[in-house]
Amino acid sequence: SSGINAEYGDMDVSKIQGNVHPDAPVKSVRIRVGRSFNGFGLSPGITKQQRLDLEKLLSSAFSNYTGDLEGDYYHHLGMDEAVRQQLVDVHFLFVSGDPILICAGMERDWPEGRGIFHNKV
Repeated sequence: SSGINAEYGDMDVSKIQGNVHPDAPVKSVRIRVGRSFNGFGLSPGITKQQRLDLEKLLSSAFSNYTGDLEGDYYHHLGMDEAVRQQLVDVHFLFVSGDPILICAGMERDWPEGRGIFHNKV
């Protein structure tokens, strides 16, 4: 396969050139994704039920990851406080109350239907 995708451009990972020094390899990467799933609204317009259904769908998918992708999904609702604080401290989890997110309607029904997946590698 050429790795060319009309929508996303050249996706051939063998062409990625990096500048990571061999004595300082990358240990962690944080990726924040704006997503669109067929049948589900985006964050500002998603209904509470859609958000709950999407969380259920994604947490089920995450449970099937193996190898380097294997990890844990933490539901925000009912998350152990020590785990929540640890994820906030390492900047993997944002704290509710951001005025921009509130204004955009992205904190409606907080924290229901939300969580974070963290792989074990």
